[in-house]
Amino acid sequence: MIAGLNIAKQSKQTIVGLAQKRFASDLIVSQKTGRTLIKTGSGGRSSSNGHVITVFGCTGFLGRYLINRLAREGAHVIVPYRDEDDMRHLKIMGDLGKIIPMEIHLRNKDSLEAAIRHSDTVYNLLGRDYETKNFSFADVHVEASGILAELAQKHDIERFIQMSAMNANIDSPSRFLSTKAEGENLVRSIIPSATIVRPSFMYGQEDRFLARLAMSRGLSVRINGGNTKVRPVNVSDVATAMHQMLDGSNTVGETFELVGDSEYTYAQLLDFIKETTNLDIGDVNVPKPIASLVAKAMNLLPWQTLGADEIERMMIDDELTGAKTFEDLNIEPSSLEVTGIQYLRRFRTNLYNDEPLKKGVVGKKRTVHTSYL
Repeated sequence: MIAGLNIAKQSKQTIVGLAQKRFASDLIVSQKTGRTLIKTGSGGRSSSNGHVITVFGCTGFLGRYLINRLAREGAHVIVPYRDEDDMRHLKIMGDLGKIIPMEIHLRNKDSLEAAIRHSDTVYNLLGRDYETKNFSFADVHVEASGILAELAQKHDIERFIQMSAMNANIDSPSRFLSTKAEGENLVRSIIPSATIVRPSFMYGQEDRFLARLAMSRGLSVRINGGNTKVRPVNVSDVATAMHQMLDGSNTVGETFELVGDSEYTYAQLLDFIKETTNLDIGDVNVPKPIASLVAKAMNLLPWQTLGADEIERMMIDDELTGAKTFEDLNIEPSSLEVTGIQYLRRFRTNLYNDEPLKKGVVGKKRTVHTSYL
């Protein structure tokens, strides 16, 4: 009987030893810091790819898509938050113990440092579409970005990926875009190897682009006569691109402009929304001065509305500057005309919910996408 117990014990030790066996291919040594990342498991959310990643701005629109991609590969993701209710939905995106919430405040440097001191990668997705009495564009886009870059440099963070915006320019009439450019320059001056990402307007579930245009049930407002040209991009494609940047050596120190596969004017987008939702929406062109005054008045309301600076951005065409694009990441961006129905169907009335599209996209190749969250 004792011999049988010894055999069982030895068998158990052998099984444990095999489970804990490591191979050279499981080890990744950082060239910058010398840190060793150890992969465990066969892959997936219950495994570990060795990365510890902090995602600032993770409670925003893009954050949930990015965290989903990081966590399902077994990364430990630190989730900085200000309001606990804003990050609850992120907990289920990773296995037990893989999503690590940490309360922060942008003006509390110690809390920011605590959130990145054990990480090897930092994503900065912080951004504001409008200013508040507590935080201006400069506070969020410039000052906060600079502090995070300094802390990342202090703790030898391997990768720093900075979220900017399409058309970011120091001389832009939009304060949002000019401060985004200032933030880019400040981060690059501190961390030359930082990767800058400039997406165009992003659309997807719960966006503030297509949804805002579609919510004008009876009357759609056109700024600049609806002639401004934009290249909206699917938020899922942007998240996939930023995920690839985690281990992509060809992205270090580069700037990426992520735009959709087609260019549209706002007038064309409004027409597309009419076709997709089967709603009879009227049009009215509002001059920029009047639209800005109305937006400033609306900003006095206690809830989020269209900001005056957003009116300014709606006057600026999307222009590529020669930076890298999806093509350099071997990603083919989704077509708005193919995937748009997924996000706009909810604006249809119950009478037309299952009706086919009226025109324009009828007959186009339809593909099913399963990774938009």
